[in-house]
Amino acid sequence: MLVVVAVAVAIIMFLRARRARTEAAPEPVRIPRDPFDPSDSTLGDPRTLKAGDMVDLLGQRLFVRGSLRLREGGYRWSEHFLDGMDDMADMTGAAGTRRWLSVEEDPDLEVVIWTELKRTDLRPDAEVLTHDGVEYRRDESGTATFASEGTTGLGSSGRVEYADFEGPGGRYLSFERFDGGEWEAGLGERLPAGSLTVYPGSDGSGG
Repeated sequence: MLVVVAVAVAIIMFLRARRARTEAAPEPVRIPRDPFDPSDSTLGDPRTLKAGDMVDLLGQRLFVRGSLRLREGGYRWSEHFLDGMDDMADMTGAAGTRRWLSVEEDPDLEVVIWTELKRTDLRPDAEVLTHDGVEYRRDESGTATFASEGTTGLGSSGRVEYADFEGPGGRYLSFERFDGGEWEAGLGERLPAGSLTVYPGSDGSGG
């Protein structure tokens, strides 16, 4: 009988001690982080990009305001909409020109910076298109689904038709039409490796 009582007392004391240690454990403290600190950057890995991050693109600092995650069959890629620190109207088209980054692995990692092509009569209905004296040849086209994150000007999900044209020297011309709307055109330029630095957003997750 004494043995049983001793065991019960030992168990109670152990549970009380463990509960006391748990209650005494301090809450993790979120330390403010400098978004410009190179030690917090992913040093150019764009696969971690998400809304709320900031990028340094050849000396220019830009916010990622929103992202599209696109999928066509088993193939996936991302488009990230950028905004300059001093021009928050770009995303609505009220001022400036919309820019975005596309990130895909096909199979090598390819990152392209895109600039909206305004007031153009070009349409993706030919095999070769010419803009500013540069010829672009049709590369691929199709229809994908997308999921929207952050601010993109689109719904949470939908479908997008696309047609991509490739020019010389890593230049591109692309068309997209979301949910049956009007065609939107953009001019792209492939970025060399190491030209982009990613600064994680305030949550510090980096991806």
